[in-house]
Amino acid sequence: MKVAIYARVSTSDRDQDPETQLMPLREFVLSRDWETHHEYVDFASASDPYRRVQWRRLLDDAASRRFRAVVVFKLDRAFRSVKDMHDTLESWEMVGVGFQSMREQFDTDTPIGRLMLTMLAAIAEFELELIRERVKAGMDRARKQGMRIGRPRVTDRKGFNDRFGAVLERLTAGETSRRKASRELGIGHATLKRLLDAGDTSA
Repeated sequence: MKVAIYARVSTSDRDQDPETQLMPLREFVLSRDWETHHEYVDFASASDPYRRVQWRRLLDDAASRRFRAVVVFKLDRAFRSVKDMHDTLESWEMVGVGFQSMREQFDTDTPIGRLMLTMLAAIAEFELELIRERVKAGMDRARKQGMRIGRPRVTDRKGFNDRFGAVLERLTAGETSRRKASRELGIGHATLKRLLDAGDTSA
């Protein structure tokens, strides 16, 4: 049987190597005497369909019946929600394409197998929502405590205000150019312009 292998590494998992998923998947496929049609690999969040270029390609190839089944390491590598899983599996079933998760090995051709997959997908989706809620609660708590959330301002850099003051004096005296000043401060020309237009170092 010809199958498609799909692996995905989240954008937040930049240190991860997709080979961590691909190597056991290849062994899994070989152990069942299946043939790999293609390996589809994405570096994107499950919730970002626009960056999941290889997933979209896989869906097109599945619709064209270029393989008989899709094999993934875990459910959450493929689907972003329970509804997404149901809709995708239903569309594959219509064209005779099956699905196999190496970690959650259930037969999607049987009602009990589909039920177990649905339950596991629902649990995974619930855990993801819990993580999001904890992150949001942590950020809200940090804001209430006066902590700055997000990218730090250039003026928060150690010693920046003193260096900016010295550069500003030379700029005012015509002893240096804005290009040299931005290079000396380690900031972009637009950032320097914003600081100068603001008239202070609060940008």
